[in-house]
Amino acid sequence: MKFTAQQIAEILEGEVVGNPHIEVAMLSKIEEGQKGSLTFLSNPKYQNYIYTTQASITIVNRTFVPESAIATTLIKVDDAYGAFTKLLEFYNQVKLNKTGIESLSFIDETVRYEEDLYLGSFSYIGKNVVLGKNVKIYPNSYIGDNVIIGNNVTIFAGGKVYSETVIGNNCTIHSGAIIGSDGFGFAPNSDGTYTKIPQIGNVVIEDDVEIGACTTVDRATMGSTFIRKGVKLDNQIQVGHNVEIGENTVIAAQTGIAGSTKIGKNGMIGGKVGFAGHITVGNNVRIKANSGVTKNVKDGEVLQGPLAFTDSSYAKSYVHFKNLPKILSEIEELKKEILNLKTNTNG
Repeated sequence: MKFTAQQIAEILEGEVVGNPHIEVAMLSKIEEGQKGSLTFLSNPKYQNYIYTTQASITIVNRTFVPESAIATTLIKVDDAYGAFTKLLEFYNQVKLNKTGIESLSFIDETVRYEEDLYLGSFSYIGKNVVLGKNVKIYPNSYIGDNVIIGNNVTIFAGGKVYSETVIGNNCTIHSGAIIGSDGFGFAPNSDGTYTKIPQIGNVVIEDDVEIGACTTVDRATMGSTFIRKGVKLDNQIQVGHNVEIGENTVIAAQTGIAGSTKIGKNGMIGGKVGFAGHITVGNNVRIKANSGVTKNVKDGEVLQGPLAFTDSSYAKSYVHFKNLPKILSEIEELKKEILNLKTNTNG
């Protein structure tokens, strides 16, 4: 798909300086620009590359004035970075703008769907499913019975949504994610075996949520597992049954959240964080990577460490952690001196 400099300038409300008819069909970084590509310049650290880039078109701030000859056509805008981001969003929308039901897919006769549905090949839509406007379900996906999906939702290839799940508007679920699988509930028996506890709840995902590839969100034992509005989950995260993640909280990869834990609003949680079950984490909490959270956390706290405690305490303690060999050596010397003093005194 090709666009001219003039077409791009119209989208961005910008001004063309150079050839308005030059075409581009791909995006590039300014230092790696090649003929037929579009790039941008917003950081002054990269300004020298504009004189050597082979990119056909470069988006720049209106204030930019070249200091020597350049080969690239310029599109001048108020905010180059913001304009390039807008262009990426536009490009993505065009690229993903698929509609229609492809062959070799199955959609039950009881399904209700709105306009602009895209259903990829080898996908399955179960009974009594409700799909909103502009839903995109890519190949090899599964949507179980009684699922409700809102408007402008994309489920990429291989996504699995179990029965009774509710998904709001403007959500994205990436490849391999599994929504609504059974919670990890087993009752121990006297003979050492386990009896599975039926998981009869569901998952509720509110508006504007993004769930990364191969992330799993378990259904509740009873009631619902809640992913609140604006939450962003990275790849390979485990969300246990009856968990609630508050609005606009972001969580990085490989984090695990045990059952019935409640995480508040506007949190920022690093990778490989482990949460014990049945704890409450407040609003505006920051938890650094590789931390273990085993007890309730108050609003606004910053935590770090394998058994996480406050960030300031961790920083003070770490000074001593790295000096432990020296400290132990000094303690041994002190013990010897005390022993000598006792021996001399008794003698």
